[in-house]
Amino acid sequence: MRGRATWIGGAGGNLYQQEPEWKAEKHQPRMEIANVFSDPNRARRVAHEVAGKGRVVTALARHVGQLLSVGFDGTAAPADLLARIAAGEVGGVMLFRPNIASPGQVADLVGALRGAAPDGAPLLVSIDQEGGLVQRVRAPATEWPPMQAVGAGGDPARTTAVGRALGEELAALGIGWDFAPVLDVHTNPANPVIGNRAFGSDAAAVATHALAFWRGLRGAGLVGCGKHFPGHGDTHTDSHHDLPVVAHDAERLRAVELAPFAVAARVGMEALMTAHVMYPALDPDRPATLSRRIATDLLRGELGFRGVLVSDDLGMKAVADRYPIEELATGAIAAGVDHLLMREPAARQQAAFDALLRAAESRAELRARVEESAARVAALKAACTVAMPAPGAMLPSLLGTPAHKALAASFGTAAPSAVAKSPVVG
Repeated sequence: MRGRATWIGGAGGNLYQQEPEWKAEKHQPRMEIANVFSDPNRARRVAHEVAGKGRVVTALARHVGQLLSVGFDGTAAPADLLARIAAGEVGGVMLFRPNIASPGQVADLVGALRGAAPDGAPLLVSIDQEGGLVQRVRAPATEWPPMQAVGAGGDPARTTAVGRALGEELAALGIGWDFAPVLDVHTNPANPVIGNRAFGSDAAAVATHALAFWRGLRGAGLVGCGKHFPGHGDTHTDSHHDLPVVAHDAERLRAVELAPFAVAARVGMEALMTAHVMYPALDPDRPATLSRRIATDLLRGELGFRGVLVSDDLGMKAVADRYPIEELATGAIAAGVDHLLMREPAARQQAAFDALLRAAESRAELRARVEESAARVAALKAACTVAMPAPGAMLPSLLGTPAHKALAASFGTAAPSAVAKSPVVG
């Protein structure tokens, strides 16, 4: 939508009333390439024209597509990606720093991506917007402190306010899924990838503040995703580079690492993300993302989780250097993961889709898993109430507001973190 609009609030303040009589010549395109698809109807029409050339998509293939969130390079939606979305071969798209140039460009991009989705299968646009070093959307939007500083504030109500305000700014851009909060307990000061991303070093405090943040996101209409199950807080290795091992016994894991995830499962958090980490006490043979003992027996059987289990990015070297993408995709779904994240390249994404489809066509048990996961993903999407992006003229009044900046500035500083050297910041 790109006409005159009046903001009318609603859940998360992300609804507006369109007035189509506004004259188009008053709107100046923000970015020529992205603007081609800034109208959702135009995006859907072009995407379906491309999708119709040589693509035959079965109901099972559409189910498989709902299990995939993908990334891409650049600041405008590639035509092939729009076609895959229109064909139902992609269920979500992730945004990273290289996809972001300005608020107006992001709004156009998100409108193009979401507008390409077929009826009945909305696209969920996701992002890592935690605060601190890991926040893809920055100024002129509000830049939030690390969650360690928020947790140290000791006031869950203020933590909820942070989640709500951060969520409202994402909602203004049409982004409905935030890969946050971090549920890891930061017990290792030398941890190269968690650090001050965590809410603290005490399991109970982490659970309290992470859930408070999540409730804020939900109040803004977004869905969240707690990470990284079953706990990445005491690793000595960054899983972007290699496969970490957490060698604690089961008793310690249940008391510390697992405790915040158990609370999240109990209160109904809609999504959790796996860690590409080995936990010999839980499964001596496979990392959590590929472990049925962890992803199904522990998470669903013991902890009672009923939401969507998401893989961390399958391009991370912890798993990508050890398993071909075809084995990663089918193995993760078989283990109990519901939704797979793959940043790029497109050929690897396509190989994962093809492998999952072939396996589901030939193996009844995997087909049943695909259908089960597709139903969970559909429920996740239904829980997201974020509207299409606000009109560009309204974005300056919705992003980086004085109230949000004052809230962000009200927290103290966090300890320096080695996370700055990790690929996670991009």
